[in-house]
Amino acid sequence: MVMGGEMHPSMTDSFKIQRAGERAFFDFGWLQTHHSFSFAGYHDRNNVNWGALRVFNDDVVQPGMGFGTHPHRDMEILTYVLEGNLEHKDSLGNAGVVGPGAVQYVSAGTGVSHSEFNHSSERPVHFVQMWVLPRALGLAPRYGQVDYTRAERLNAWLPIASGEEHVESRIALWQDATAYVARLEEGSLSHAVRPERFAFLFLAQGQATVNGELLSSGDAVRIAGPYDLAVAGNAELVLWDVPAVDRAAA
Repeated sequence: MVMGGEMHPSMTDSFKIQRAGERAFFDFGWLQTHHSFSFAGYHDRNNVNWGALRVFNDDVVQPGMGFGTHPHRDMEILTYVLEGNLEHKDSLGNAGVVGPGAVQYVSAGTGVSHSEFNHSSERPVHFVQMWVLPRALGLAPRYGQVDYTRAERLNAWLPIASGEEHVESRIALWQDATAYVARLEEGSLSHAVRPERFAFLFLAQGQATVNGELLSSGDAVRIAGPYDLAVAGNAELVLWDVPAVDRAAA
């Protein structure tokens, strides 16, 4: 177990880097997990959330292993698979296998129980799981799974889930937030973070220059708008654009 470093963002920080090694790290044998925010056995009252983004976990689950059935409520849960295949089952009757580049969405609402296992008996599965606070409590639970192609995210921001009216996405969130992914191959991208908005950019794989700063796998940037984000290089990227939250992050 390695605990997180001194990562204390605030509204006054317009651009704050969190290096891969500053995250909390836990090795359970069957699971290797990095927490960008307070989660489970890691708690830092100064690092609980970034706007509506409450959890960002970078997980590797060993072959044939996984998370047994466990409950959630009042949370938007998005899982993006980087390598391998993740098997999902829930109390709503949904079941499926999520492969590389695919997204699974669970809006826990009034309550959902689910399990997540590595579908392979030979290879690890690597994914990021992200939780966003919903705009209201007690909403109806729902589930979604979408397979995206490599071409859809090649040198372009692909909105994989959104609750913003001006953003088209195949997965709808119960929050005024958008998750994007992109695969940069000698490419460059920009994103305008609006006033009173927060952005969280994560480099899942590769290297990229972000507003003049070199970032590598596992590094992330927290941004408070207004801010013009510029990214260039060769990397797999995940970007959240989220609102501030009025209620305390749970």
